[in-house]
Amino acid sequence: MEKHFLHMVMLGCTPNGRFTEQHDIFFGIGSSLKELVPDMNAFWPEAKGRIHIDAWQKITFADGYTIEVISKNEKTTQEEQVFFLNLGGYKKGEFEEYHYKIVTVAKTKAEAIKKAKQTVFYKHCGFKGAESHIDDKYGVDVDDIHNIEEILSDKFKSEFALKITKTNATFEDEKHIGYLKIDKIDA
Repeated sequence: MEKHFLHMVMLGCTPNGRFTEQHDIFFGIGSSLKELVPDMNAFWPEAKGRIHIDAWQKITFADGYTIEVISKNEKTTQEEQVFFLNLGGYKKGEFEEYHYKIVTVAKTKAEAIKKAKQTVFYKHCGFKGAESHIDDKYGVDVDDIHNIEEILSDKFKSEFALKITKTNATFEDEKHIGYLKIDKIDA
């Protein structure tokens, strides 16, 4: 059987009627990025197939845990969950909101938020009147983070689960950064 991975993909598009490029994060499960192209297009139908990728990575490790994709039938009982957080922050004098995406392992949303507040981004991308926040509200609100298994499409949820295992190994998943046309994906 082919090995499947959890993929996190930053999609970009300038939809009709918009003046700037828009972004969203897609999570999918597959053996390759190319295999997920139809799912990415289905995820953002308003883009009408004109999306591109600005960044992507396989999620196999976070916070001292390995993250494996297993069959839904093999689902094991575990307290840990994999969360996605989108932090927003500002720099004085710059007409921009900066974002920092986090994938973290925690038992609860509150624990995931606590970890996010320890990041350098959260501590240093804000100033009085424009504090760092977990999008899309000022302050921290549990509605602004997502358990990744819950936001996967029904297609993926019906077939797969995430197995989270504590490990002593420390490494980072490779981040692929830069503009990539969907039709140019080769793997």
